[in-house]
Amino acid sequence: MKGRVVFHGAPTELGFMCLVEAINRSRLTALSIRHCIHSLFNRAIRFLTVPVIFLSSVPAIRAANNPGIVKGTDQFEFVYRVKLPEIKGQARVWIPLAKTDAFQTVTEEELNIPMKWEKVHDRDYGNDICVLYPQPDDSGKAIEVKYRVVRREKAAYPAGNTDAARYLRPERLVPVNETFRTLAQKAAAGKTSDLERAKALYDHVIGRMRYDKSGTGWGRGDAVYACDVRTGNCSDFHAYFIALARSIGIPARFAIGATIPADRNEGTIDGYHCWAEFLANGRWVPVDISEAWKNPKLADYYFGHNPANRFELTKGRDLVVDPEPASGPINFLAYPLLEMNGQVIKTETTFKFRRIGA
Repeated sequence: MKGRVVFHGAPTELGFMCLVEAINRSRLTALSIRHCIHSLFNRAIRFLTVPVIFLSSVPAIRAANNPGIVKGTDQFEFVYRVKLPEIKGQARVWIPLAKTDAFQTVTEEELNIPMKWEKVHDRDYGNDICVLYPQPDDSGKAIEVKYRVVRREKAAYPAGNTDAARYLRPERLVPVNETFRTLAQKAAAGKTSDLERAKALYDHVIGRMRYDKSGTGWGRGDAVYACDVRTGNCSDFHAYFIALARSIGIPARFAIGATIPADRNEGTIDGYHCWAEFLANGRWVPVDISEAWKNPKLADYYFGHNPANRFELTKGRDLVVDPEPASGPINFLAYPLLEMNGQVIKTETTFKFRRIGA
């Protein structure tokens, strides 16, 4: 499946700042000032009308002074690989299958699944999920999905016909209760718009939590754990934010995938990454709070943006699928969920990438 990515941009204020400096420095005449403004305006118009559909075929653009961010578009191959353990008894595996959406064009280049499987969709979010039925003879086999991806930097975007009420409801590990409501109201006191209130919650999470994967309990996207212990990984940061937002009437939702390293063009990726979005003024606004915590200079950027070096695998929490796991709805799906004789078993999972055109 091929598509083209369109980048929407606008001239920066730099040209106008330079004009002001020139006026102050050289005392331009009124006629000269009008000439300069006319010239600058023409250059701005040319900037706006330059065709930009070719951006889907150019190398990633690293943001100056921010080496972890790729702006505009990014292109890469992504390999999702799972090695099965020894299969004893009845087993099933649920694996995410990435989809094309408004911000990523995804093509499955190779689908190597050497056993019985079927493709299903979860009930509420429409994620594509591969369900495998491995037998003892499949022990030690590898499942590999290779994608070709064009990803576009994400900013706030129209919500369309979103059912906002859905994103105010609690989830198993993201409750909506008086504890979160009290914390959120205190953090957002004096703010009037949903955008301002969400920014106050964003700042609150950054100030209250610490990115720390030591001990046990982290990594489940458990908002109560995050609130009490004040540490965790990206799933805990965003579960806490979503619980706070929903508790004061701001719809919010979760997505998970991977960060594509910006400082190299191929290799292994160190695990999944997740982020959130909230609804304000009819637009979904992306936030990445754990990355903002790790990179304070980028905190303003990560309120309202996801860079192009991201790859989304699934959306949502408590995924309801048929066949359903014995453990119930899937908390979130990035790594495979393997159940053997009704018990959850870890798998050996590897993410790799290769940037295209670098």
